[in-house]
Amino acid sequence: MSNDIVSAPPVGGFQEIDGRRIFAHRSGSGGPAVVFLPGASAVGLDYFGVQQEVSRFTTAVVYDRGGTGYSDFLPLPRTAAAVATELHDLLRAQNITGPYVLAAHSLGAFYAYRFAQLYPGEVAGLVWLDGLHRDWDEFMPPAASLAEAERLAPDVTQLVHMHPAIREMSEELYADYPEPVRQALIEAKVSEEWLRVGVGERTGLADLAAELRDGPSLPDVPVVALSVLGNDAAEQERHDGRTRMDAALVAEVSHGEQRLITDTFHHRLCFDRPDAVVQAIRDVLDRAADH
Repeated sequence: MSNDIVSAPPVGGFQEIDGRRIFAHRSGSGGPAVVFLPGASAVGLDYFGVQQEVSRFTTAVVYDRGGTGYSDFLPLPRTAAAVATELHDLLRAQNITGPYVLAAHSLGAFYAYRFAQLYPGEVAGLVWLDGLHRDWDEFMPPAASLAEAERLAPDVTQLVHMHPAIREMSEELYADYPEPVRQALIEAKVSEEWLRVGVGERTGLADLAAELRDGPSLPDVPVVALSVLGNDAAEQERHDGRTRMDAALVAEVSHGEQRLITDTFHHRLCFDRPDAVVQAIRDVLDRAADH
């Protein structure tokens, strides 16, 4: 795998922020703009399918945080403030005006929360895509704590051994993507470079949660939380924790709603249920207009 394959995005381009290249791809027009914040091991183009649907009715932006995906290298992990500030600078440099609707998946929710703490007047609404929460450990069983999740996560060597499975999963997830995007993502996903980045982003999760707890609560903007729940009885305690956690999140604001998703998995949400994701975004936009 050459670095050229990993570093050359099939669509979009780069914006220089603090002397580093940040990958971004925007589609559509109008506002508020919807910005997708990827989970750990995910990249902006993992949300390409839902981005294209959202771009039919407003500006939709996907990007890679510094140190991840197609963006230039940075040591990981980073503070939530550093990531949120970088995104703010990127949107300004791209002349994408706020306020924004932040659609945040998994780890991306930590960064969306920090963005809302730092720039509350520039957030029109939030779409929580099975996102992490600053009070995660209060709701989850000890075996599912942030520290345990980090301890049990596979390292790079283990992931390299999983190449065939990762490739097979990627080929299936990107089956409907345009061929240039599909092939580029499949090859990059199995690269040791991207696997190492995913491991790096999964460290320091408890520190990120503590950073968010030291800041204010969410601004009073519309929030829709999609909570992914399975039917595995062994995971019931964790699903119950997720249900209560996201219910508490939406209770923080005047116009919050939780929607339970039971027919997919955490990492497949935007691939299997783009309809639910796009509808949540539409509803937040509509509520933001009336807010």
